[in-house]
Amino acid sequence: MIALIMFLLLWFGKNFGMSENFRVMCAADGADDVNEFFKINWRDQEWNLLVALGAVFGGYMASHYFEAPDGAIAHVSAATVERLHSLGMQFENGQVPLVPDWYSWEAIFSWRGVLMIIGGGFLVGFGARYAGGCTSGHAISGLSALELPSLVSVVGFFLGGMTMTYLIFPLIFGR
Repeated sequence: MIALIMFLLLWFGKNFGMSENFRVMCAADGADDVNEFFKINWRDQEWNLLVALGAVFGGYMASHYFEAPDGAIAHVSAATVERLHSLGMQFENGQVPLVPDWYSWEAIFSWRGVLMIIGGGFLVGFGARYAGGCTSGHAISGLSALELPSLVSVVGFFLGGMTMTYLIFPLIFGR
């Protein structure tokens, strides 16, 4: 389906990306009066808002209608479970909790929570703007159009993810 949608988008000269939806929403809500970045013809990008709506609807459908009968999350590798246990994340009856214990009101107002929520949000927003798009835009749309900047961005995304997974996450949550 992704390949078919990308073919159609490229055929009609359209770009795909989730971060562009935020720009379109802000422009439609009047942010163009405040900042030049939002001075775009947002009506040309209205169709892209369906992507955001589809992501929300798809997440809802998957979590309510397509989960395993016993509620277990399928295909979690033993190595992942062991690694998360070493970081202090608990599992009940072999199942991964949908929300780890560090996503609570107490955890949000700790230094770790502030770092993860505010710092992570800033880095994601800054990174998407600095890279000229988000991971979905570069990895799906940019690579399908054979754009070299998208290849460089996707390599950077993977390196950043590996750095977070193996270096930063254990420093923050290691016990």
